Amino acid sequence: MRRIGVLGAGTWGMALSRMLYNSGHQVTVWSAIGQEIDTFSATRRHPNLPGMVIPDGIAFTKDMETVCAEKDILLFAVPSVYVRQTSRSAKPYVRPGQVIVDVAKGIEPDTLLTMTGIIDQELPGMRLVALSGPTHAEEVARDLPTTIVSASQDAEAANLVQDVFFNTCMRVYTNDDVLGVELCGALKNIIALASGVALGLGFGDNTKAALITRGMAEITRLGLAMGCKEQTFAGLAGIGDLIVTATSQHSRNNRCGILMGQGVPPQEAVKQVGMVVEGINAIPAAMALMTKYGVQMPIIRAVDALVKGEVSPSDTVAMLMDRGKKPEIMR
Repeated sequence: MRRIGVLGAGTWGMALSRMLYNSGHQVTVWSAIGQEIDTFSATRRHPNLPGMVIPDGIAFTKDMETVCAEKDILLFAVPSVYVRQTSRSAKPYVRPGQVIVDVAKGIEPDTLLTMTGIIDQELPGMRLVALSGPTHAEEVARDLPTTIVSASQDAEAANLVQDVFFNTCMRVYTNDDVLGVELCGALKNIIALASGVALGLGFGDNTKAALITRGMAEITRLGLAMGCKEQTFAGLAGIGDLIVTATSQHSRNNRCGILMGQGVPPQEAVKQVGMVVEGINAIPAAMALMTKYGVQMPIIRAVDALVKGEVSPSDTVAMLMDRGKKPEIMR
């Protein structure tokens, strides 16, 4: 049995909390939103995970010290925009060498740091693991077979997380290419927005396949320029996560894109989705990285223009289709 503190009570944090508890671990969940803690404690239900019962043995707290103190693993499951502030709030209570697992996916626009990069800056000396892959909370909450990647340059920490999260429903692989794994996790959300826009415009599977394939080419191109390993982009955290995010009914990024393709303004689309749309948050950092490393990312550039209101959904498609001819494999 491991003692696990979960920071964040969203769908992913709660689905993992239930899974870890059912695997025999002691789980305490914290949220910065006190009303969430009161509601979940009383009802043992999450409104965005219908049918999932929160086990009575999972403890809830509004106190940061309680969730952090004496834990074998701290799981950061807050939205990407809150990772830095949450790290700062946790700092007085985190012991040196603490194993911290991050499941948020994003890149900070000002610093261009990934989530583990932010945590490392705020909480130096910790043993950091990025946990990422094709994993919808709605399916993990139903114990459907799922695979994920435990990424860390600390092999012992990666293996510990692999052991703790591994069960009959969750198969965990390890990977030492942390930057590649986190880059995929952040940028695939933008491609999922594009896929949703295409669906909202009434396009079919051909268009979706093209966006997924060429979108992965863009992410890989940037990743290689940043020194990542090419195999990562062909793996679970790369193409695997992109496929599930760009095609699933559970994907909030895909749903947001569908609304945008139907003519709903981006910010109104986010409101209608009702949850954080990480693809929108990731665009500024993606554009900055594209410029910094001098790589071509036409799909991400087109989504940026669409979100800014510079082009219509139909004009975005025309802009992508009318680009100059080129070989598929760039040398």
